[in-house]
Amino acid sequence: MYTVSAPIILKWLYPTLTWHRSRAEKRIFLTFDDGPIPDVTPAIINTLKKYGIKATFFCVGENIKKHPDLFDDLLENGHRIGNHTYNHLNGWKIPNETYVRNVAQCQQLVQTNLFRPPYGRGTRAQYATLRAAYEIIMWDVLSGDFDTNLAPQKCLQNVISHTRNGSIVVFHDNIKAIPRVTYALPRAIEHWLDKGFEFGVL
Repeated sequence: MYTVSAPIILKWLYPTLTWHRSRAEKRIFLTFDDGPIPDVTPAIINTLKKYGIKATFFCVGENIKKHPDLFDDLLENGHRIGNHTYNHLNGWKIPNETYVRNVAQCQQLVQTNLFRPPYGRGTRAQYATLRAAYEIIMWDVLSGDFDTNLAPQKCLQNVISHTRNGSIVVFHDNIKAIPRVTYALPRAIEHWLDKGFEFGVL
């Protein structure tokens, strides 16, 4: 179960996490979780290149190890990199020390000050430890592209309907997301450009 817009209560419970950027600027922040993988990351890179957009990719360490060439492509194309743990761990199910160690293992590859917890799930203790080294990035618009029951057209509608100034939008470069992200991303970008939005990296 998930909601497209981040629940207000979560923002209230975790005010030190980053849920969006400034609402004063007509700018959107596209983010992509779980890659890099050959099945979809190159298509996303090419789509962003077509529109001259830079984004932020929260990479899983083991995927970087498997596909270092794709990771290099992200860097060469000017995209920002974030830490998404080494093994895509659910912080609710992992002891704090193990979780933090896994983040550190990924950090050896990504060298970033940005962290996003996989599934958006972490504990207060984990966040308290990680905040010393990272800005913990959440989101205010979740595309739902990972939902295999979601029609690509609905995925597009999710992001178009809920995005506003300063929104941090989550897509995924993973296998499950392919039909939805490849459909929704270029169409959403064209919609936002028509509305006068700019794009930024975190």
